[in-house]
Amino acid sequence: MVNRTVPKHVVRRAFDRAAATYDSSAAVQREICDRLAAFVALRLASAPPLERIIDAGCGTGYGLDLLARLCPQARLIALDFAPAMLARLATAGPGHAQPVPLCADLEALPLAGGSIDAVWSSLALQWCEPALALGEFARVLRPGGEAWIATLGPRTLWELRDAFTAVDDAEHAIRFHPHERWIAEAVAAGFEPVAADNFPVFAVAPDLRQLLRDIKSIGAHSLGAQRRREPLGRAAWKVLETRYETHRRDDGLLPATYDLILLALKKPAQAASGGAGSAAAPEGTTDD
Repeated sequence: MVNRTVPKHVVRRAFDRAAATYDSSAAVQREICDRLAAFVALRLASAPPLERIIDAGCGTGYGLDLLARLCPQARLIALDFAPAMLARLATAGPGHAQPVPLCADLEALPLAGGSIDAVWSSLALQWCEPALALGEFARVLRPGGEAWIATLGPRTLWELRDAFTAVDDAEHAIRFHPHERWIAEAVAAGFEPVAADNFPVFAVAPDLRQLLRDIKSIGAHSLGAQRRREPLGRAAWKVLETRYETHRRDDGLLPATYDLILLALKKPAQAASGGAGSAAAPEGTTDD
């Protein structure tokens, strides 16, 4: 699970530093946004027009363009707690949607209760305490509104954890919450889970050095308190490379797994009387 001993300012600093290189290295993040958009499109097929939507954890704005196409009539709010990410959004160019920028914490949204029609959040909630962030989503949504979420599960970067076991005992990849924890926290926050999926998405590179560079350049490297703080020596690096080679695919590329969780959560039109909604069974699993 996420190590809550990691201060928020450390996470914010990591993404501020990654802002300049994020777009050039975020292929898997864009793929996940595309997957979330397809997931959401099914929800919108019979829905009335939406007026106000938050992109909670918008990064440099790729998801905002998808939202603008899905909901062209909606006013979009671009929310991120990393100022450098929002600064990149401001210079993204005319091809991007023109949202209202808001620098804020997902666990303390500066928005009135019941003021939002939908919340979109792609690869941001895994850095939050589930109860706090989902509670805020439920608070700001109008009755009947939905939260559309893409987050990460515990098998994210499992190949990296496996390879580092041959080197040391440090924490090199954070273990995120499982699908079941997110469903339970959503129900506790007052949501009805109306759709869910869980399957692997892969980042790939020709060699380990490039793969690790791409992971670090999007701010997704380990931030754990037990992470290794000194650089690897030549001998340790060779051990790491050799172990990671056991994961090389038939197409010649090295993979890094992102354990993708997709959720659609509905705020009941009236106060809940107890009990949980039903969620679709996960359709994908990650193989060792």
